Amino acid sequence: MADNKCLIAVDAMGGDFAPHNVVLGAIEAIKKNRNIEVLLVGQKDKIKEELAKIKDYKFPEENIVDAPEVITMEDKPADAVKNKQNSSIVIGLKLVKERKACAFVSAGNTGAVMAASTLILGRVKGCTRPTIGTFMPSESGVTTIFDVGANVDCKPINLLEFAIMGTVFVREIYDIDNPSVGLLSVGEEDKKGNDVSKTAFAMLKSAKINFFGNVEGRDITKGTVNVVVCDGFVGNIVLKFGEGIYALFKSMIKKAAKTNPLLIPALLLVRFFIRKEYKKFDYQTYGGVPLLGVNGISIIGHGSSSILAIKNMILRAYEMKQKAITEKIEKGLLEYTNN
Repeated sequence: MADNKCLIAVDAMGGDFAPHNVVLGAIEAIKKNRNIEVLLVGQKDKIKEELAKIKDYKFPEENIVDAPEVITMEDKPADAVKNKQNSSIVIGLKLVKERKACAFVSAGNTGAVMAASTLILGRVKGCTRPTIGTFMPSESGVTTIFDVGANVDCKPINLLEFAIMGTVFVREIYDIDNPSVGLLSVGEEDKKGNDVSKTAFAMLKSAKINFFGNVEGRDITKGTVNVVVCDGFVGNIVLKFGEGIYALFKSMIKKAAKTNPLLIPALLLVRFFIRKEYKKFDYQTYGGVPLLGVNGISIIGHGSSSILAIKNMILRAYEMKQKAITEKIEKGLLEYTNN
């Protein structure tokens, strides 16, 4: 297989609308990029049923990998990975481990994908805990946040690693030469924060990254820095709060229109603008988020992923493989902490 070719293992059973959305999304990704091949991993009969409905594309049957077990959203991640060895998540990640696939993509149980990825793929050298991040709209474009849920409790060394991995990811994916990094805290002064953040501050300051210093919550939307670092407990709260902002704006516009009908033309224009700008940051556009720090490419998608989201998850996996993100993260973890 040529260097620019990539065989991607896709969890056909992952997500609320699997395998329908997964199968169609995979085919859309293949059509978009002819260098991509897909292994559909899951219950073979159900996958074939979906493929039989498609009249304009012939998916190779040899690229269907049977995985009779399914890890559901209700399963406890660690127990599911241990007890469901024939699940699409476990088998798909083993294909990456055995170098039979370039990457793994799933919109299934997030905790199970994280646990299985860490257990099966292992961690790159220099990483104590893998991380997942997200992007938030800001005045300067996009602000990325690491961690947003993979690690609820963190040590200072973990926050340093998140900063380094986030730096490499943003540099390579968003073509930002020297991404700036901020440590999320309760104040911008150096001495603000709890014991963990104070120790992390000193470590970040001595690392070979573009460390800005402490940032506050408002700096995320201001775009003060490219990468914001925090523990997963705080990061997940920030993420869920941000997801509620758009719904709040829509509710406010509706209430204003009911209060004063004369404002309706202007409010419709505002709603159109907000919707247009928000689409740039819709999770479907970016597909999913990578689990950084594992020794392989593992992309985790939203449980309600659409066909578009699945397609873009696969395209993101391909991009990460072509840009050798895993290898560059391992190199970065060694270089940026080498004093």
